[in-house]
Amino acid sequence: MDANVNFGASKVTVYGETTIEELEKAGSFENLKIYPEKGEVEPQKKEPFWKEYGNVLASLLLVLMGYLSVFINGEEHSATIAAFLASIVIGGYSLFKTGIKNLFCLEFDMRTLMTIAIIGAAIIGEWSEGAVVVILFAISEALERYSMDKARASIRSLMDIAPKEALVRRNGQERMIHVDDIELGDIMIVKPSGKIAMDGVVVKGLSAVNQAAITGESVPVEKTAGDDVFAGTLNAEGLLEVKVTKRVDDTTIARIIHLVEEAQAERAPSQAFVDRFAKYYTPAIIVVAALVAIIPPLLFGADWSEWVYQGLAVLVVGCPCALVISTPVAIVTAIGNAARNGVLIKGGIYLEQTGALKAVAFDKTGTLTKGIPAVTDYVVLNKESENDLFSAIAALEYRSQHPLASAIMKRAEGENLPYREIPVEEFSSITGKGIKGQINGTMYYIGSPKLFEEVLTDGVPNDVQDQVKKLQSQGKTVMVAGTNQEVMSLVAVADEVRESSKDVIQKLHDLGIQKTIMLTGDNEGTAKAVGSEVGVTDVRAELLPEDKLQFIKNLRDEYGHVAMVGDGINDAPALAAATVGVAMGGAGTDTALETADIALMGDDLKKLPFTVSLSRKALAIIKQNITFSLGVKLLALLLVIPGWLTLWIAIFADMGATLIVTLNGLRLLRVKK
Repeated sequence: MDANVNFGASKVTVYGETTIEELEKAGSFENLKIYPEKGEVEPQKKEPFWKEYGNVLASLLLVLMGYLSVFINGEEHSATIAAFLASIVIGGYSLFKTGIKNLFCLEFDMRTLMTIAIIGAAIIGEWSEGAVVVILFAISEALERYSMDKARASIRSLMDIAPKEALVRRNGQERMIHVDDIELGDIMIVKPSGKIAMDGVVVKGLSAVNQAAITGESVPVEKTAGDDVFAGTLNAEGLLEVKVTKRVDDTTIARIIHLVEEAQAERAPSQAFVDRFAKYYTPAIIVVAALVAIIPPLLFGADWSEWVYQGLAVLVVGCPCALVISTPVAIVTAIGNAARNGVLIKGGIYLEQTGALKAVAFDKTGTLTKGIPAVTDYVVLNKESENDLFSAIAALEYRSQHPLASAIMKRAEGENLPYREIPVEEFSSITGKGIKGQINGTMYYIGSPKLFEEVLTDGVPNDVQDQVKKLQSQGKTVMVAGTNQEVMSLVAVADEVRESSKDVIQKLHDLGIQKTIMLTGDNEGTAKAVGSEVGVTDVRAELLPEDKLQFIKNLRDEYGHVAMVGDGINDAPALAAATVGVAMGGAGTDTALETADIALMGDDLKKLPFTVSLSRKALAIIKQNITFSLGVKLLALLLVIPGWLTLWIAIFADMGATLIVTLNGLRLLRVKK
């Protein structure tokens, strides 16, 4: 039977048949409670402090009794030694059990070194120092456990978001059903102020849904028939009927939890370096400690007891626990914080690489722009009523299959202009040029300027041509409306730039990103207009997917660390080629979750500067932790030269450093959008 332990997520996956009881009896899981990921068994309630840390408290009490006995009876009295020995055994039982086992297996980790040091202290009669080392180690482990639990809480909070039951209508009856028993196609009834239990599509009702838990959006989103909703989101004031489209294990929140747990288990480059370093560092420390204990007495006639004590102190101070924990605590905390803020980072490697970015490339459509055409300009060129003419244009476009028709109808609806009921006769499409139709006896034409060069006897007037060219130079698509006698109006349509795009680009430049580039398949004029509006440093237009791929490769050669931001579908080759691929719209988008290294949930570009900032802070904290851990070790080891290193100093140097790097890593919880 094999098992895979995910330290970051506090999770063990067992391959084979076993029981909870067998796992809890196994030596590896001593004092740990195991509960199934799924099922009715919930984690047991937290033990009272005095019970959970009873051995630590008892050990501390015995140490105090030992020092009281020193004051009354002296250091060599049997009562003094008994108190310190009892403190060592009670406080260090689990430590010794693992340490001695590792010693026989020749596995030299932190517990092995501590076990050797404490046994050595007892042999040379340093009972009090051995007991203090045990109690300080036990306290530091308890604090470390508490700190890591704080970091893991972000994942546990995600797990608790979605309700375990839902009100489902089946065979004309409504009843509460556990989410594991809900089937595809079931109709969920979501009452006002209730949480949505499963991913689905609204079939009836109108309401606002708070999606902050999934996408990080603070503003509730209006939902009506045909709109997608996600498990774990909060319904507002309306009653919704939702058709279930995904099973409980396939919901967006379930996939996010799974991907974040995988990400926290994945080793970042700095963590891999630390692990390799510790593998050789620990045996080296044992050799150094042995040399410190043996060479001065053998070669210089120094006191054996004093230098064996110094050697034991070197063992304690050399424990690499602060170094080993310096990276994972920062990675786990940062990835968990990002998930809570609607950013899915799929591994520590991508977290670190995002912090080192020098250039960011953006797809235009759907990333810097909304990807939805909108009417930007409406110019009336005759005395016709603006509203009446636009209603006629919308009535014709209502019957059209043209991609830009939706923009005109949306504008008409926004201004409450009637168009659906306007009768249109002799409607027809003019292939590749436009449409025509008769309203109230007048034949109207709508289409490209080229259409009116053919329709009008004298062609399009020069002043109208100038206005068309001016609008086109701004990156807009211009439609001309009129009759076979005159041009009556111009309608300019463009893909609207996201309100946040300019601010996002500026923030990235403020963060030190050297180059921002917009990549698009659009024409040069449109591309330059959008690029100028959002403030990118470079624009590349009329690119095919393979051109984008090659450009990203060239960018990597020049800048080293490059991100590509796209929609995760048609930008897949470029996303894969970039150092970090960032996909928009991760919520409910399978392709974005699968292809990208980072997914911005909720289609929110504003999360990108937050992600870069969080990554850079994580990178800085990892470097601080590694430097501090090694610096403290070196400083403490230098105290060996004058013979000033004591077990007390050693344990404070080691456990104090461990606690400091852990708390430093937890500062990443405070990074906000």
